[in-house]
Amino acid sequence: MSYFQRHIFFCLNQRDNGENCCAQHGAQAAFDHCKASVKAAGLAGVGGVRVNKAGCLDRCAGGPVAVVYPDAVWYSFVDNSDIDEIVDSHLKNGQVVERLVLPDSVGR
Repeated sequence: MSYFQRHIFFCLNQRDNGENCCAQHGAQAAFDHCKASVKAAGLAGVGGVRVNKAGCLDRCAGGPVAVVYPDAVWYSFVDNSDIDEIVDSHLKNGQVVERLVLPDSVGR
């Protein structure tokens, strides 16, 4: 068994040059909400889920973005209800939330 079953990484990158970045689109609030939701659901910790901050994940055009490993599923999200759906469906039950999956063609 792996130390954590899944990691979810949230891009929290802030660009000071005016370029589009996840930090401009509520990424920190989404990270905070996810972390609290994972903990409240009893998923946090060894054998469960780890919610991590990340710098630029180089998928800026789809921002804000998060990626779940080891599943390598990339998500774009709009609000806390999207985060709740990712937590309930994917992080808890292993079911990918298809409507929030970031297409492979979306990059920087």
